[in-house]
Amino acid sequence: MFKQKLIVKIELVVIATILAGTSLYTSKALGKPQPSPKQMVDEVWQILDKNYVDVSFNHQDWKAIRQQYISRSYTSKKQAYGAIQEMVAKLGDRYTEFFDPQEFQALNNDLSGNLSGVGLELAQNEKTKALTVIAPIEGTPAFKAGILPDDVIVQINGQITQGMKIEDAVKRILGPVGTKVVLTIQRGSQSQTFKLTRANIAIHPVTYNTQTTAVGKIGYIRLPEFTQTAAAEMHRAIQALEKQQVQGYVLDLRSDPGGLLDASLQIASMWLKQGAIVSLVNRDQVKDSYNASGHPLTDKPLVILVDKGSASASEILSGALQDDNRARLVGTRTFGKGLVQSVEPLEDGSALKLTIAKYYTPKGRDINHVGIAPDITVELTEAQQKALVQNRTLGTPADPQYASAVADLSKLIQSGANHVSLQRGQ
Repeated sequence: MFKQKLIVKIELVVIATILAGTSLYTSKALGKPQPSPKQMVDEVWQILDKNYVDVSFNHQDWKAIRQQYISRSYTSKKQAYGAIQEMVAKLGDRYTEFFDPQEFQALNNDLSGNLSGVGLELAQNEKTKALTVIAPIEGTPAFKAGILPDDVIVQINGQITQGMKIEDAVKRILGPVGTKVVLTIQRGSQSQTFKLTRANIAIHPVTYNTQTTAVGKIGYIRLPEFTQTAAAEMHRAIQALEKQQVQGYVLDLRSDPGGLLDASLQIASMWLKQGAIVSLVNRDQVKDSYNASGHPLTDKPLVILVDKGSASASEILSGALQDDNRARLVGTRTFGKGLVQSVEPLEDGSALKLTIAKYYTPKGRDINHVGIAPDITVELTEAQQKALVQNRTLGTPADPQYASAVADLSKLIQSGANHVSLQRGQ
């Protein structure tokens, strides 16, 4: 089994929302001398050399690359940061990246659930390199303005984003609370401009309610991100709904881009009685399996809503429950990210995020670039998707995917199933 000293994070994107909040980490530099710029460059090289998932280092002579960068003269941290970013870029891995102290603070804020900004989950399209919206975070300025998944950000404050690195785009979107940022969005053949006011965003990952159906009360739980508080909030939600004696559950993971591995493992154990949740395989093909704790909070029927914005930790959770026949999936195919990242804080408050492993579902499925197919496919038109986001009608009969999930859940409840293995394939 391989255990990392690094902080494991199943992450899809850089989140362009944050300036202030409580850090998950304190600087390693307390009471210690600061490393020289050259030492910083070499430290990052060493971390990658020991932990990066691809032992070919993108088919490059990694030792020669070290010599190239430590032979330079550096007179400032800024120069070292630039060199590190160059070096990391040679790996050709969009999930491995270097964060300067300000960017790392933003990442910490995201994981802790304390955000300020506009609320966008961003990624760079692998084929077109376009700056693409994975999803707006619910309740944020971007969400309220009507920005949608798959929107392409073509300009930030008038600056064209074509060819812009994602970390540079994030810096341009970040800013003090109350200030404005203007985003030009390409949606299909249409171009739209959004003038957004950055704001403090208190993220409470889990929302829930009960709905009355023909077969009795059901619980609806919405999880938009796997933050540090997500597991505790999910635990409270399930307990509250159990007290209300719901007959089954709909768990909404649509547009959930992932987050912390530990949160996904804890939440999976709330639904699974036993068995594997996920397997991580490092570059030496050493397998590390994570299993359910054996203390589920409920065994009542469960249907999970997924879409193309459900990624990473969302896919770990939905894949585990689907493989175990504990839940049925409704919606559209998920994003397809089967890689694991870890975050290594550095002495000066900066950090390196690097890919350390691949992950597989309990049945050994590699979902990277493939995604997870739902048991029941329900596509939404662009108009339906826009109406759901703008009118905030998720989890109501006006939501076609939710309505399909409720119909399927009702069949499971009527059949008396607390484990859906007999229902798969219907």
